[in-house]
Amino acid sequence: MKRDMLQNTIQNMENIARNVVALLQRFPRWFLFLLAVNAAAALLYLLFGICLRRKKEGAAQYVFNAVVMLLCPAVGVLFFFFGTCFHHLLMRREVDLADVIFSKQRVRSLLQADVERESNLVPMEEALAVSDQASLRGMMLNVIRGDIQNSLASIALALNSEDSETSHYAASVLRDQLNDFRAYVGKLYTQIQEAKQSGEDASEEAALLIIYMDQVLAQHVFTGLEQETFVREMDEVCEILFEDHPEKMESSVFESIVLRLMEIEAYERADIWCTRVVECCPDQLVSYTCRLKLYFTAGWKDRFFEALEQVKHSDVVIDNETLELIRMFNEKPAG
Repeated sequence: MKRDMLQNTIQNMENIARNVVALLQRFPRWFLFLLAVNAAAALLYLLFGICLRRKKEGAAQYVFNAVVMLLCPAVGVLFFFFGTCFHHLLMRREVDLADVIFSKQRVRSLLQADVERESNLVPMEEALAVSDQASLRGMMLNVIRGDIQNSLASIALALNSEDSETSHYAASVLRDQLNDFRAYVGKLYTQIQEAKQSGEDASEEAALLIIYMDQVLAQHVFTGLEQETFVREMDEVCEILFEDHPEKMESSVFESIVLRLMEIEAYERADIWCTRVVECCPDQLVSYTCRLKLYFTAGWKDRFFEALEQVKHSDVVIDNETLELIRMFNEKPAG
């Protein structure tokens, strides 16, 4: 019985083979040649992708592509061929990884806001008027735990508090912050002066020191004489940066030094920086606002109204503050 089954199987296979041969004989020879070439191309592609390149992680993709080539003679091969050419010629670009740092330094953690603490924040002037010492001390601690560098003016107000503990907190924090400021400014200022004398480039240190000094000096936490001394030093650092690298003088730096010099009534020196900001930033609003603020504060009426006319006829984008100033003096005679 097994022998009969084997003979039947062989006979069936022979019949299938005859049918396949008969079917193939019905197709023209060029089509059979196309099938053979297509199968060879698919096989070579599969061997190249798996064996030669040895990409085990991409083996499934090569098998899938080879099957598509077999099921779609000529069309599949041409599709993948031209697709690859299009990718390499038009879509491929060199990736610039100069700014990519694979470290935790670039990870930004989002912390949940303290709603209760934020909702209870009030201006320091109002907090000092509160008779509840516990609330006042809590307010002071919240300020200390925050951005102290930008809250020095508020902390200085607490020095006059009737609550001794609150004034002690304020005095301790303010003393430490101002001492750190004096030490850091003195160290960096000396380095910049020494680099200037030796001909070395200290533009990076100068730009950093200007921003740091302006952040603190703008809060007016020093006495008059010490404030003026630091502003003069800031002016010297700006002068060094302007002489060596004027391209690194941003518009905000010009505005900062003009405002700090105005506060110590160094109007002539501030006027020099106003002239420079016009030369370096002629198409920016800061070149007009610096002059308007200086001329108005110094009482130079003719120059003030001259600058006012210039900003009225300029193409710069005007902010609300300058727009209100123009409206205020729009009908005022120049004399």
